[in-house]
Amino acid sequence: MTITRSSGVLLHPTSLPGPYGIGELGAHARAFVDWLARAGQKYWQVMPLGPTGYGDSPYQAFSAFAGNPYLIDLTALREHGLLEDTDFNALPDFNADKVDFGQQYVWRNQMLGRAYAHYAFGGAQHLKADFEAFKKEQAAWLDDYALFMALKDAHGGLPWNAWEAATRDRHPEALSAAREQLTGTTERVKFIQFLFFRQWNVLRRYAAEKGIQIIGDIPIFVAMDSSDVWANRDQFYFDDQGQPTVVAGVPPDYFSETGQLWGNPLYNWKAMQDAGFQWWIDRFQGSLNLFDLIRIDHFRGFAASWEIPFPADTAIHGQWVPAMGHEMFAAVREALGILPIIAEDLGVITPDVEKLRDDFEFPGMAVLQFAFGGGDFSVNDFLPHNLRENQVVYSGTHDNDTTRGWWVHATEQEKHNFRVYTSSDPTEDTFAAQLTRMAFESRAALAIVPLQDLLNLSTDARMNLPGTTGDHNWTWRYRAADLRPDIATTLRELTESTGR
Repeated sequence: MTITRSSGVLLHPTSLPGPYGIGELGAHARAFVDWLARAGQKYWQVMPLGPTGYGDSPYQAFSAFAGNPYLIDLTALREHGLLEDTDFNALPDFNADKVDFGQQYVWRNQMLGRAYAHYAFGGAQHLKADFEAFKKEQAAWLDDYALFMALKDAHGGLPWNAWEAATRDRHPEALSAAREQLTGTTERVKFIQFLFFRQWNVLRRYAAEKGIQIIGDIPIFVAMDSSDVWANRDQFYFDDQGQPTVVAGVPPDYFSETGQLWGNPLYNWKAMQDAGFQWWIDRFQGSLNLFDLIRIDHFRGFAASWEIPFPADTAIHGQWVPAMGHEMFAAVREALGILPIIAEDLGVITPDVEKLRDDFEFPGMAVLQFAFGGGDFSVNDFLPHNLRENQVVYSGTHDNDTTRGWWVHATEQEKHNFRVYTSSDPTEDTFAAQLTRMAFESRAALAIVPLQDLLNLSTDARMNLPGTTGDHNWTWRYRAADLRPDIATTLRELTESTGR
């Protein structure tokens, strides 16, 4: 895939402003698209859009195909007659700067339940034909997901491998009984998914009209407690009791001395190959229906995965086990054509990873915050003069500190290296703008900058600290007034002067 010289901004929709405690796919999302267009940008990069569960990470979703109900624009539901003014009478005390996911879980699910109840009892019937068409078109994943969520609700939120054996193991008679008993719940789940995809498609068309393409994120692994695993257990490594035998993670690295124990089940590549890699074909097709470009998180896992025996307390005692990424991508390309994929090739990158990336001509990634560590930093692949044209350069990603925060917390060696390399002495106030300029001036075809860096925000605005859990991750939001016209003007001037 070839990317023309261009640039964009990284912002997850949950970080959008709005009146109901979390970003939505409505007016503020369109306002952000308008701002991107005024700033001369061509791309909006988002993180995975799936329904989040415990920990609130978009990289641990209940489905690789479903959308996140929290993002549904409630104002639009009121306009469609699915909600009434009285439904908004008793609003919680929302935080304009941080998402409270626990609050959203209770209040927003109640609101969406009311929206479905209005529809089920005869309201908004102008949506009926589209809803019925959606159910038929998306049945391949939607039926399993709806039943999974209904069963999960019926089991008090327990993971699928804690359900009774017949349901856990998907015995046909148990599934048939569950479908009959839980019809109301499964229809509600499907209707909420219909609302999400309807609104996302409207937003994506609006972005396209403004000349903005959307880069979406696809995690290489899926969550253990997901409809994907429950419905396709033979494609992963599990024992007869529904327990994983090995799980995913990464070895000790820049982010953690003990590695990262993600806990995702690992793929049984031989079983996937025997099935013609159909699960992957379906997954990429689903992503192509949502996004213009796809960033694959942890691309190196398609060459080899860090396999950790289950159970484990850390990721230290794992081993690299070869994967079948080449065979899989060949099958997907044969089915879907050339894939618009960006490979997140960070971390422990070996020649087999580079070969897989280059054989399929996927652009790789570079993060400038990683360029200035160590003593002999001149050989660092992420220094601007070492970047390749077929590459996407970032000042930082959702897993990094903000660029301003990085400079504040950088070691004296890192700061020294930066000063030597640039013959400059930046301040806390000027560093983010300087690193952004370096990204845009580089030879990399695409430059992406998190909105936090354009707003010159400190560590408080960091999106995620890998290897940690808690209410500080995934919660950051900006305010509408933060998208100042002068920032858009400055970004447009930088974009034009660097030929992007």
